[in-house]
Amino acid sequence: LTVLGIVIGVACVIAMVAVASGASSSIQAQIDALGTNFLMIFPGTTTSSGARMFSGSSNLSVEDAAAIRADCPSVAYVSATSRTSAQVVAGELNWSTQIQGVDVDFTFIRSWNVAEGDFFTESDVRGATKVAVLGRTVADALFPTGDAVGSTIRIKNVPFRVVGVVEKKGGSTMGQDQDDAIVAPYTTVMKRLEGRSRVGMILAAASSPDRVDEAKSEIDLLLRQRHRIGPGQDADFMIRSQEEMASTAAASSKTLSVLLGSVAAISLLVGGIGI
Repeated sequence: LTVLGIVIGVACVIAMVAVASGASSSIQAQIDALGTNFLMIFPGTTTSSGARMFSGSSNLSVEDAAAIRADCPSVAYVSATSRTSAQVVAGELNWSTQIQGVDVDFTFIRSWNVAEGDFFTESDVRGATKVAVLGRTVADALFPTGDAVGSTIRIKNVPFRVVGVVEKKGGSTMGQDQDDAIVAPYTTVMKRLEGRSRVGMILAAASSPDRVDEAKSEIDLLLRQRHRIGPGQDADFMIRSQEEMASTAAASSKTLSVLLGSVAAISLLVGGIGI
């Protein structure tokens, strides 16, 4: 019994250290997969008759993204973003996935490199060209033989030419498959697939890790000026960074470490009393 108590205690201590280290490494890998110095600007809340609620519709514009790129010195890359879901058809195969309309800076913001073919260009964005870049999951589902680049797919009955396939990213901090998506010019998605003029979100990246907070402050001040929001008033947008998104996962890892530590301490105490 004494040996058993000591073995269980030591095993729990080893497991606690291993799990805590593995969780920390996993969180850091997921942060790196999101992209360096990643910032997201969402539509925020609105106040009606004293009641605060989610606005329900986007109040962010393409001009807001252009202003952030021009007037925020701490921001290196900016991409207007529009998202929708659709059933994508390629020949006799089909796949339900998310369509992300983005700008050319998206690859730098998310550190998402192209594994096959090329990414679309600025001229494609300006001309709302019907081109698409596939995530690895979508490419494997629609083109099992690996001949995705140069093929034609149909999104909501609109033909798109596949120009590239991005590298595999894996799961996000929320367990979502980041490779289950199609990337296209945001102008094409907004005009051809959604028929709206407002963007759903703006992605940005600070010029360096130590300038993330500075970039957030510059974006906040600029959008308040553009949206005519006075001092002390609630902003109609939200800014989130990758550190904030990973904080929940880090807290869960810490809770698990504390739980394992408690089990290990109790086991060692029981082993000590046995001795």
